Amino acid sequence: MSDDVGPTEWGTSVGVGPWEGAWPTDERYDPELLEHGDRRNVVDHYRYWRREAIVADLDTRRHDFHVAIENFQHDHNIGTVVRTANAFAARGVHIVGRRRWNRRGAMVTDRYQHVHHHPDVESLVAWARAEGLAVVAVDNTPGAEPVERAALPPRCVLLFGQEGPGISDDSRGGADQVVSIAQFGSTRSINAGVAAGIVMHTWVQQHADLANAW
Repeated sequence: MSDDVGPTEWGTSVGVGPWEGAWPTDERYDPELLEHGDRRNVVDHYRYWRREAIVADLDTRRHDFHVAIENFQHDHNIGTVVRTANAFAARGVHIVGRRRWNRRGAMVTDRYQHVHHHPDVESLVAWARAEGLAVVAVDNTPGAEPVERAALPPRCVLLFGQEGPGISDDSRGGADQVVSIAQFGSTRSINAGVAAGIVMHTWVQQHADLANAW
């Protein structure tokens, strides 16, 4: 059975059973999944497809934004960020700082998403410059532009800090644009995974072709 099934999906009715009728001859289909069923957390379009075929097809659909998150204190939100980046078809996810992170929250979506590592912010910014990508840091700091009013660049890296301390001074200094998320309650900060979802969706609202959504 495929090892792409999320940790909460074994033994449930999620997905589809074995293929009924003559098997398709398209090489994108996985014989094991056709025989036993596909219980993975994938959209119906990709049912029974090999993982490599899904990634290849996603590569033709990915958007021109990347997501980066600082991981200098083993941030537990990274899995959520990766899962959301997959949902919005980010071009890539970049982990800045510590290489190790808790993948459980990603619900195996990291297997369908290109995940890169940078030892520090300087190397991330240098990579972004070489790729012609603007760096947009997200933090509720004085002088930040409300993302609700901001024009996000079509090609960019959305850079998020850690839960609590927010983005580092290096991130703020290397950013082409700093945006904030409007808040109306008593707490000072917002969960980093939630913040990433909000800003990614803002990019989608401004630049994505909704006709390509599932």
